[in-house]
Amino acid sequence: MDKKNLNFSYFLHPRNVELLGIFLNQILFDGSLLKIWNMNKFTGVLGVYNCQGAAWNNIERKNTFHQTKNEVLTGAIRGRDVHLIAEAAMDPNWNGNCAVYCHRTGELITLPYNAALPMSLKVLEHDIFTVTPIKDLAPGFSFAPLGLINMFNAGGAIEGLKYKVKGGAELLNLDDGYKGESSCVSDQRVENYSDELVGKVSMEVKGCGKFGAYSSAKPRKCIVDANVVEFVYDSDSSLVILSLDSMPEEGKLHVVEIEL
Repeated sequence: MDKKNLNFSYFLHPRNVELLGIFLNQILFDGSLLKIWNMNKFTGVLGVYNCQGAAWNNIERKNTFHQTKNEVLTGAIRGRDVHLIAEAAMDPNWNGNCAVYCHRTGELITLPYNAALPMSLKVLEHDIFTVTPIKDLAPGFSFAPLGLINMFNAGGAIEGLKYKVKGGAELLNLDDGYKGESSCVSDQRVENYSDELVGKVSMEVKGCGKFGAYSSAKPRKCIVDANVVEFVYDSDSSLVILSLDSMPEEGKLHVVEIEL
């Protein structure tokens, strides 16, 4: 196991809790950021921490803190920091591109495979990221659900995810903002001016709150439980936000559909 990139679920078993304390004591003074990841059905979650100087005192049986030389640590995150993220991809030919949502700032970025996002944290600061594989539907149209973004484990709310691509989508009348092949990191934006759908994303979601997703193109329509709802689309970041105002009925899930 990579000591700088931990799967937190390993330590949830009671017999491993003390092992976690011993293990962390060995790495909290080496001048690097600590990363802890875990998986949901369709997304990953990545926690990044500056724990330098913090340690478990086996004698006093409590956390203690020691002065460190550096008040700020600088590092970087990648989509592959969530080691099993490929298991969440809805495409066997997934190219490794990810949508990454930062819960501290509310910013959404796209990271191509192995690209790095620099970051800095002060002592005892942390940040949480939702990481989702990007699905390419058609040239200029790609999508990745994030989940309930007012929760740290946003993607845990997504219980079902299906993509439906309309035949001949690559021949649709796209605007002049798109030229060339599909790319999740392109600054160019595209809208669908055709009467035909490019595709539809259908999701089953539990809970309520702000639901977020990455969409390279502005959605034509968002539907919640068969009702068309308003949404906000940030063309700079490609972040779509809509509201799930109430909990679903007992034993049921919200059905969220986004048409592109």
